[in-house]
Amino acid sequence: MPLSLVRISRQEALKRFLEEDIGQGDVTTLAIVPPDQKASGHFVAKAPLVLAGIDLAIDALTLLDESLVIESHRWDGEELNEGERAASVRGQARALLTGERVATNLLQRLCGIATLTKRFVEAVRGTQAKILDTRKTTPGLRVFEKYAVTVGGGINHRFGLDDAILIKDNHIRLAGGISAAIETARQHESRQHRFEVEVTTLEELEEALRYDLDAILLDNMDPGTVRRAVTCVRAHERGNKIVVEASGGMNLDNVRAFAEAGVDWISIGALTHAAPALDMSFKIHPA
Repeated sequence: MPLSLVRISRQEALKRFLEEDIGQGDVTTLAIVPPDQKASGHFVAKAPLVLAGIDLAIDALTLLDESLVIESHRWDGEELNEGERAASVRGQARALLTGERVATNLLQRLCGIATLTKRFVEAVRGTQAKILDTRKTTPGLRVFEKYAVTVGGGINHRFGLDDAILIKDNHIRLAGGISAAIETARQHESRQHRFEVEVTTLEELEEALRYDLDAILLDNMDPGTVRRAVTCVRAHERGNKIVVEASGGMNLDNVRAFAEAGVDWISIGALTHAAPALDMSFKIHPA
């Protein structure tokens, strides 16, 4: 996992996930499985997918059994077909049974995000557009979900609110307009953050371009309007230094049209908030 994403200890997060599931103890496993019984388990893809999070899944199991023996078959970023193994482990049967659900839930979620991201990346291949995520992540899982986006070939947008100044529609309404919002923000920032403004019309774009900006976010525009907006930005004296981002209403059917309109970034909340989990099984056998 890239160090830039590790804002929290993944070990501490995994411990919390396990504690949530285990509670006072796995009463079924404790009642049935002897403490010295050994078992092996295999992570197997139940559908075509891009693998993401296999190390996290194994880490979750290792927290329950430090002596776990691991055999890696595939790595994050690789494509698996149905029936192919990602990894195998051997250790305490109780640990494998108790940690199975946390490990597979996290793995399935991250594989879904990585797989969907790669589909979007492939859809815009050959253009200059990059696919970015948003902050529409599951509370508590952002560090992992944004990691999965990078595995799928996407780029992380803001990790949190402290990463960049992004003036959006709500800020603009509360400030009384785009100019008021920009001028007020300029009084309170030190230029160490990227400065970006969201616009929804060409008129708002022209107003925003009066100011020294790092990026413009074109929100909920159709591809034709986006193309005109890009032309407007590039004609500006600083136009080639301004990042042009498009967002809103993107799907696999229309994303290439937005990319071909000339934008630099396409941010897609659906990468994390709407990616379906992809089925990954963890079959356990006596060892």
